[in-house]
Amino acid sequence: MKSYKAKKTASTVFIHVFLIFISVVMIVPFVWMILTALKTNQEAISVNPFYIFPHAGWHWENFGTVWKSYNFLILYKNTLLLIFFRVVCACLTATMAGYAFGRLKFPGKNFLFSLVLIQMMIPSQIFIIPQYTMISKLGALNSMFGLVFPGLVTAFGTYLLKVGYEGLPKDLEEAATIDGCNVGQRFLYIMMPLTRSSMVSLGIFTAVFAFKDLMWPMIAAPNAEATTLSAALAKMQGQYSNDYPSMMAAAVLAILPMVIIYVIFQKQFVEGIATSGGKL
Repeated sequence: MKSYKAKKTASTVFIHVFLIFISVVMIVPFVWMILTALKTNQEAISVNPFYIFPHAGWHWENFGTVWKSYNFLILYKNTLLLIFFRVVCACLTATMAGYAFGRLKFPGKNFLFSLVLIQMMIPSQIFIIPQYTMISKLGALNSMFGLVFPGLVTAFGTYLLKVGYEGLPKDLEEAATIDGCNVGQRFLYIMMPLTRSSMVSLGIFTAVFAFKDLMWPMIAAPNAEATTLSAALAKMQGQYSNDYPSMMAAAVLAILPMVIIYVIFQKQFVEGIATSGGKL
């Protein structure tokens, strides 16, 4: 009995030490980024390993420099609106398509769903030229609609919600049908509320993917007043290529929205990732 308890204690200690080590490894780059943002450029490029903390004072003016160069309030607004609209559109279209593929019977169902799966297998970069042509002809360049356009529908979300609907018992729909509910009522009042965890997972993945989307905002919204944080940060890399403190200050400002969103919706983030079994 003592031997079993000793092994269990040793195993628990090992797991905790391992997790602490992994946590430190993951958080060090963020700490280094913040500390570099508060240094002078000479300290940032110094090869002295003891220059972990700023020696010549904390240079908060680095944040002011990049803030004046780029209007971060506009960038924050564009990025948050992009996240909001993509999450709403993805959840709305995916839950309806997922219900149709998962619960309804109609001609060509398997063929149409195979097209959804094929879209998941093809790199998204292949669709950039036709998508750009479409929004260009619609006159939607440098607009919020142009940024949101590729996320109006989502093959991944359709698949995720289809699996979620297929996992629900058929008795619920049968009981609703006996009570006189039509297809729309069964979907809206019975089935959709039961897939909340799948929609939360989809919303989380969509939000993260929208926040870190780089290529599409650079193509569809090159205007500084219409672009997002990720695209603006890429442009800053050329402007501050040798000014590492300013680059790190811009990076700190860029990650603030997602950090705040995570702190507010931390419980939903954990539940969504655990439920979907996926990773970001």
